[in-house]
Amino acid sequence: MTQIRLDFGNLMAPGVEGGVDATHFAGALSERFALAAAAVEQRRAAGDLGFLDLPYATESAAQVAALADGFGQWFEDVVVLGIGGSGLGATSLRDALLGPFWNSRSNEERDHFPRLHVVDNPDPHTLRALLGRIDPARTLFNVISKSGATAETMAQYLVIRDLVDKTVGPDKARGHFLFTTDPSRGALRQIGDAEGIPMLPVPENVGGRFSVLTAVGLLPAAVCGIDIEALLAGAAAMEVRCRSAVLAENPAGILATLLHGADTDQGRAIHVLMPYCDRLRSLALWFQQLWGESLGKALRLDGSHSPVGPTPLPALGASDQHSLLQLLMEGPQDKVVVFVTVDDPGPDLAIPNRHPEIPALAYLGGHSLGELLATERSATAEALRREGRPNATISLPEVSAFALGQLYMLLEVATVFAGALYGVDPLDQPGVELSKVLTYGLMGREGVARPEIAEPDPKWMV
Repeated sequence: MTQIRLDFGNLMAPGVEGGVDATHFAGALSERFALAAAAVEQRRAAGDLGFLDLPYATESAAQVAALADGFGQWFEDVVVLGIGGSGLGATSLRDALLGPFWNSRSNEERDHFPRLHVVDNPDPHTLRALLGRIDPARTLFNVISKSGATAETMAQYLVIRDLVDKTVGPDKARGHFLFTTDPSRGALRQIGDAEGIPMLPVPENVGGRFSVLTAVGLLPAAVCGIDIEALLAGAAAMEVRCRSAVLAENPAGILATLLHGADTDQGRAIHVLMPYCDRLRSLALWFQQLWGESLGKALRLDGSHSPVGPTPLPALGASDQHSLLQLLMEGPQDKVVVFVTVDDPGPDLAIPNRHPEIPALAYLGGHSLGELLATERSATAEALRREGRPNATISLPEVSAFALGQLYMLLEVATVFAGALYGVDPLDQPGVELSKVLTYGLMGREGVARPEIAEPDPKWMV
């Protein structure tokens, strides 16, 4: 099993104009990172960074595997109800490791594993459409909310619980639900305890956007046959690589330090993650939440109020060469692109030799689609470099559970290092609380006053 690689040469001088000088990297940036690494180690020792321990949580993984192999195989469909990290992790695992059109494949093509649906947004049109295509009597609903009070997820649960009660009867309905929630408290824990619904815990020291390697992501993955042992083994291998306080030895430290420096030293506050692999498209969306919600803060750890934070932008190669590349090449110098590529993407498709009389087509014959995709990634990185546009590349040996585990851990560790570099807490999200409270008040939650909402001014309408 091969480790993933980080090529950051196109962030460095003289490879790219305006890149980081080797002396600066070995000096000031290394010192900056050493302080950040020490701060992260303090938080780890205090028990705050529970996601770092997940690769070694063999008992929890065994519990997930047993439930997935037994109870989970009773069903034709599994529906995950969860928003944010509670949905993005499962989606990225499904899309990467189960491959395209999983839910459209026959039972035989899926080796009789269930179909997997993730419903993360309370859009009634989407939920109605899904419920019209599945048989509730043959479906497991995995409700994921650590607090048990997530408005979107719990509203979906109430709708579906009513439907399942009517379909199979209240006495049998509990056999169609699995709760993933706080180990000891919250509304879901209360319901599960009262009704005997199976439950899996989310560790108290693991937040939603860092939860993909908990039961939040592992259960949906394991139910569909993904090798969660290999996933965790990959994460463990990367976690070990990211322990060093020496910048040049730490891939997550390098990524965090160079992206932080690009923002704070060069004004490159937009960080683009651009996989050249359809199967990793959802992972770029997962990263968007991880990077944006963790680092976009107004309150610094020193108590000062000074808004900071890069803006993550997910993209997909080669598709977004036809939408974003013009902006990346000639727009404002405020972006860094991190490509994700796959050395061995699997079975390829040869491009036939046809129309040799047409130069615009003839050159493609004898190559393959995989070769074209890889070449376009290399050409795009080189084009950006020549224009003084910094970029880096993360290379996976293949799209496998082991490689993906490494990638999740690399990006999560980079996030907490970046939090220390920015001087913010990467584990909280105070900026979303006001919206939650206003929603509670407007929806009539007990104990929450109904807020006054500014009415639209007609003079500003057309």
